[in-house]
Amino acid sequence: MTGVQVLLLAVVVAGVGAAVMRWKNGRFATTTTRDDAERLGPDDLGAPLGERATLVQFSSAFCAPCRATRQVLGQVTGLVPGVTAVEIDAEAELDLVRRVGVLRTPTVLVLDAGGRIVERASGAPTRDQVLVALDRAISA
Repeated sequence: MTGVQVLLLAVVVAGVGAAVMRWKNGRFATTTTRDDAERLGPDDLGAPLGERATLVQFSSAFCAPCRATRQVLGQVTGLVPGVTAVEIDAEAELDLVRRVGVLRTPTVLVLDAGGRIVERASGAPTRDQVLVALDRAISA
């Protein structure tokens, strides 16, 4: 292979990787069945659970998408009664970060009324993505 071919291949691979990351950013995925799901409580979060659901955002100090995610979650809690949002500093809570498998910030977890993690998204979700994930968590 010539240098030009290698360079061209590298550019194509990088472009495909970037497209996949952009597509996955902020998308929610159901984590496990409710019986097997990790459970978080007020002691883990430093705040009470919401009546219907809780949105947990893991953030870091220099994370620009974290600020946008904080605003989105604030809007959603204003729209959906019984839902609260909790923000956790990932750097200060490393044990919890490891326990729930947070690999990047922002990461948003959706907890049902019992504190079970039922949905999760890495990256900044849109308001509509959060509303759909909440609907699945609340109605299941």
